[in-house]
Amino acid sequence: MLRQALGTRVRKAFLSTPSVISVIDDDASVRAATNNLLRSHGYTVHTFASAEEFLRSAYVNGTSCVITDVQMPVLSGLDLLTLMRAQGYRVPFIFITAFPDESVRDRALKAGAIAFLAKPFAAPTLIKCLDTALQRHGGEAGQ
Repeated sequence: MLRQALGTRVRKAFLSTPSVISVIDDDASVRAATNNLLRSHGYTVHTFASAEEFLRSAYVNGTSCVITDVQMPVLSGLDLLTLMRAQGYRVPFIFITAFPDESVRDRALKAGAIAFLAKPFAAPTLIKCLDTALQRHGGEAGQ
């Protein structure tokens, strides 16, 4: 518990601005579990049931990292990454999926994703990927 608290303090001290994580998944239980995990590590979290909901939100510019499902109705996680990159957003992406596929994984990583995790994933693995994403991006939000 102390190590977890220290890790959160160190993480927050390292980052120049508070990190805001946007979790996008059409599965409500995945959104809730990921939200709880990230909040327990000191992150500010906003959850969305779809990529479209995220894009309509006030949090697009304030997001420090996107954690998104790959397969969602209408706009997939890969489509969201491609769209955001085309609009100049450089926010890091972490993909999570119940249907891991090497060709999709390769496309995601080539498009600039930090990680591609298969569900169910270990909580420490997601936290490590998130820490890496934020360190590489400097924890800054938006473009």
